[in-house]
Amino acid sequence: MFEGVRAPELLLILLIAVLLFGGKRLPDAARGLGRSLRIFKAELKADDEPKDKPDTDKTA
Repeated sequence: MFEGVRAPELLLILLIAVLLFGGKRLPDAARGLGRSLRIFKAELKADDEPKDKPDTDKTA
């Protein structure tokens, strides 16, 4: 997917991002993206688990 992207292209993309969003907002955006990816990954993992697992809670 990103075979043609090399260092100069990445630097240009980074420079454009800094100009558009400013250096102060980029860490917040990256943090939010990381949280979103973590949640997405957890949801995918939860979907992979079998639905017919027996309930192991014996408190009832």
